[in-house]
Amino acid sequence: MTHLVTLIPGDGIGPEVAAATERVLAATGVDIQWDRVELSADRIRATGESLPADVLASLEKTKVGLKGPVTTPVGEGFQSVNVALRKRLDLYANVRPVKSMPGIHTRFDDVDLDMVIFRENTEDLYAGMEHEVVTDVITSIKVITRTASARIARAAFRFGSRHLRKKVTAVHKANIMKLADGLFLRCCREVAADYPHLVYNELIVDNASMQLVSRPEQFDILVMPNLYGDILSDLAAGLVGGLGVVPGANLGDNHAIFESVHGSAPDIAGKGLANPTALILSSVMMLEYLKEFEAAKALHAAIRETYKEGDSLTGDVKGTASTMQFADAVIRHIKRA
Repeated sequence: MTHLVTLIPGDGIGPEVAAATERVLAATGVDIQWDRVELSADRIRATGESLPADVLASLEKTKVGLKGPVTTPVGEGFQSVNVALRKRLDLYANVRPVKSMPGIHTRFDDVDLDMVIFRENTEDLYAGMEHEVVTDVITSIKVITRTASARIARAAFRFGSRHLRKKVTAVHKANIMKLADGLFLRCCREVAADYPHLVYNELIVDNASMQLVSRPEQFDILVMPNLYGDILSDLAAGLVGGLGVVPGANLGDNHAIFESVHGSAPDIAGKGLANPTALILSSVMMLEYLKEFEAAKALHAAIRETYKEGDSLTGDVKGTASTMQFADAVIRHIKRA
């Protein structure tokens, strides 16, 4: 079966990690027809469009995208491309698996971390409703709705049930934001009642942060509103080696975009130093979404074998290999399998 997929290489190191991922996916034998579109900070500045028409047209056609990083200005300039895509395509579930990788030494070498973070992706403070009341006085409105809260909770519990997980933890600040986060918690509790075989518990976000860096092995699935999810998913990535080794997916009812969650790293762009692991692991999630389960399993195993072997790793994980040398090592393991 041929799968038509939109490829958005991005900018900075994006084209390099995208090229490496294309090569690795070709080695799996899955027939993917790429619809390549350009989306970069330079193009956005030149056209004034965060989401050019050809990008949206491609995603409407394919329904599935693989995306590298796109530079986002800080404190000024255009809206984040990621935020714009999530809102436009209603990609309400940001899913980030966080799993220990062999060969990467962290302070948690004695435990095998394996958690999945479900982050609501469309509202909260990311609704972008900001207003300058008077000079130098800004209000930013946090939006929490029953619809969005219930569907991210259901996505987390449904995943837990299908993948034989044991526990779902809702993260909140309902002790302070009693209405907004209180509504989020009520929705989680209502959904939890439909999944009695999964343990359900709740943690205030500051306590969850402390628990993540002290006893992360206690977590299985975490579900939370947008802002907490943005922060805690990056924190969790740091427990297993950083954003360079953690994949991400943005899922909706009609579209899915799989992406590396790290930045565009312009300081090393074009030097062949970038680690493509995050985007390759994101492509594993994409293969699963496309129901290419055997290929997904083989690719995931090949990545882990490459790390276990240890002689083809990139500089960010204390290796000396180039982007393509890492990809070639993964391909060797695919062929051996």
